[in-house]
Amino acid sequence: MKITGIKTTLYEHDMPRRMGDANSPAGRVRAAGLAVEVETDEGLTGAAVGSPAARGQIHGFEPLLIGQDPRRVRGLWKRLVDKVFKGGHDGIANDAISALDVAMWDLKAKAYGEPLWRLLGAAEPRVKGYASGIEIPLSDDEVFEFYSTRADMGFTGGKLKVGLDQDADIRRIGLMEKALKKTGPRPQLMIDANEYWSPKQAIRKVREMEETFDLFWVEEPARRWDYIGLRKVSQGIRAAVTAGENLDTIGQFMPYIAHGSADIIQVGSGMTGITGALQIADMAYGFELPITISGGDGLFMAHVAAAMPHHTMLEAINIEPSPVTTSDTRIEDGWVVIGDKPGTGLEFDQEQLRLHAVERVSAVAGPSPFGRRPGAGLYPVPPTPEEIAEARSS
Repeated sequence: MKITGIKTTLYEHDMPRRMGDANSPAGRVRAAGLAVEVETDEGLTGAAVGSPAARGQIHGFEPLLIGQDPRRVRGLWKRLVDKVFKGGHDGIANDAISALDVAMWDLKAKAYGEPLWRLLGAAEPRVKGYASGIEIPLSDDEVFEFYSTRADMGFTGGKLKVGLDQDADIRRIGLMEKALKKTGPRPQLMIDANEYWSPKQAIRKVREMEETFDLFWVEEPARRWDYIGLRKVSQGIRAAVTAGENLDTIGQFMPYIAHGSADIIQVGSGMTGITGALQIADMAYGFELPITISGGDGLFMAHVAAAMPHHTMLEAINIEPSPVTTSDTRIEDGWVVIGDKPGTGLEFDQEQLRLHAVERVSAVAGPSPFGRRPGAGLYPVPPTPEEIAEARSS
């Protein structure tokens, strides 16, 4: 089997609900992606969803992959990483390698006629999931309704976006807890500040929350690279600190490990692909640190999570895949159950991809169109009346 070409398509689509965090309390209703399809001479195609910004870099890597056997994915991963050694394989280079690596793992599993979870050696095709709303723009009633519907699906844990309004955050944690208590008296409650706080702010705010709630973890309570500050937060609260979501490479995780900065390590396909994710997960395992994985479009990363003996729960943001993709992964009683379709189970619906294709991604549909909110790490900047009005507009 040889790679014959790489096809990419930009697309945009409506989101299932308005989503936003502490950096974007008004939220957004549009999302964008890059369909990456690695084609072979045997008619098999590897699929991955990539960052729109990485399109040029992906095609820049094409000469390194044409004519190569995608089943040698780890070796090809090393070839790509070595190519950008001088400038570093983070940023756009990382995004490009990540998408290509996922597509090649998809191809490798398809070539052997196996779902990826089986190829990776998982004992069973399912992992525990938790509900994640990215719901700061939602009203209190909508927050309760969201987690209530997730409880009906069997989810026993949920993660709430926080950071801008302490009184509102405490009130809404209570609403999430009340909704999830459908599944039992002690649901697992998690919060995510999206790097908005300073370490001291985080300790003060979380300690107040812990007077009322038993928090399972606090996600990104300080900046991603502040390994000293993250350790300070971990030592100052009862809940576990979870971090790493926005790091790119295994080297960036080394200070976390060396300094005890995170109690639970976040792992994802954006960390130089599945190959990079496996490396980071193995490193965490060596230090007795549990991991959590974000499912991605169609929850395809459940394949990797199922093969990890120290995986806790998989983040389930959207239960259904995007309009341009299909997946054979499903939710059963709060578990993410993976199908037997060869590969990652994620495929592009070519007709829907054609209908949603765009020449250029609009500004409001990018992965982080708002940047970091003013006041972050310094002082809270609550949502303005205009932002609240926009959040309620749809």
